[in-house]
Amino acid sequence: MKDRLKAWLIGWAGFFVIHIVGCTLRWESVGESHLENIYKSGNRAIFVFWHGRIIPATYCWRNRGIVVMTSMNRDGEAIAQCIQRFGYGVARGSSSRGGFRALAEMARQIRQGHDAAFTIDGQRGPRYVEKQGPVLLALKTGAAIFCFHISMRHKIQLKSWDEFQIPLPFTKAVLLQAAPIWVPPDASDAHLRDLHQEMQATLDKLRNEGDSWW
Repeated sequence: MKDRLKAWLIGWAGFFVIHIVGCTLRWESVGESHLENIYKSGNRAIFVFWHGRIIPATYCWRNRGIVVMTSMNRDGEAIAQCIQRFGYGVARGSSSRGGFRALAEMARQIRQGHDAAFTIDGQRGPRYVEKQGPVLLALKTGAAIFCFHISMRHKIQLKSWDEFQIPLPFTKAVLLQAAPIWVPPDASDAHLRDLHQEMQATLDKLRNEGDSWW
């Protein structure tokens, strides 16, 4: 009961801080047509991005019903409490616990018309090394992998494993979006490995471009 109350309080505090700061951000968007093209094709998107950009990403993609994988520990519960207030769905699990169950739930939600999202190097890293979950989910559902990166001009960068960034109020932020990565339903293991590497290269390119934007 105590842990649930703590998660509830942290969730509300996180929601309040992200909402207040997010309202002040001045956005520039590059590559908007890529997501539009996914929807025009009749498919859903699997959003992938780096863990250190959770705060601006949470605000940027709010109120879309996107389903996010969150860990099953106390931190995951607090995150779930926070992001659900921004209009996200949650699938509980991580790479170390409950991951396949969470992937199955995300697949079910995609088939019902929702998008999904991964902090691709979460929950514990290594930093900027993506995992294979999105490729497997795309293989199962036909949804497109949609890579994006957010870079902010003024921010606080923590000395954490993920180089976690907190935007300062009224800063400029750029949202960089890449062309979708499609996974054929009959893809071989070798092809899946190639697509996994393509996703890593795409995210690296977006990060390098975004972080040198200013």
